[in-house]
Amino acid sequence: MKINSIIIPPDPSEQLRIMFSDKGLTLATAESCTGGLVGALITATPGSSAVYKGGFVTYTNQMKTQLLGVPESLIEQHTEVSAPVARAMAEGARTHTGADIAISLTGVAGPGGGSQSTPVGTVYIGVSTPAHTFAVRYCMPAYLPRHEIRSRAALLSLALACREAQNIRE
Repeated sequence: MKINSIIIPPDPSEQLRIMFSDKGLTLATAESCTGGLVGALITATPGSSAVYKGGFVTYTNQMKTQLLGVPESLIEQHTEVSAPVARAMAEGARTHTGADIAISLTGVAGPGGGSQSTPVGTVYIGVSTPAHTFAVRYCMPAYLPRHEIRSRAALLSLALACREAQNIRE
């Protein structure tokens, strides 16, 4: 399957477990728009406890601030659906869990809640490693149902985590 030019393997959770296990890496998640779906996908794979430290479902701005340490000023300046907030969420998840890599998701799954600058289907995925932190913006078609936007975002985040793990030297 291909989503937004990223090839998603048939079983991304299993690929993630194998890749992280082979490299001795751990993962943490911070989710907003996916509401725990990424963590559920990861933990559906037997043996995932060897690589998955845990996750945060921070659906409100208050939880992003309290649990992940995202500065309120960052949310006020950029909104909760933005690259800076996705980066801060990923950094917070990595810092609070001690994981090697953390991924975060924040977006607008719809059907309402979008705006001119951040339409329905916009998702930011943040990735934090000891070497760097970045965020990628994905724009999925607004006509997709909510569950499809959330599912695609979750799969994209797993693919990004695998790509980062692959780039880490043993």
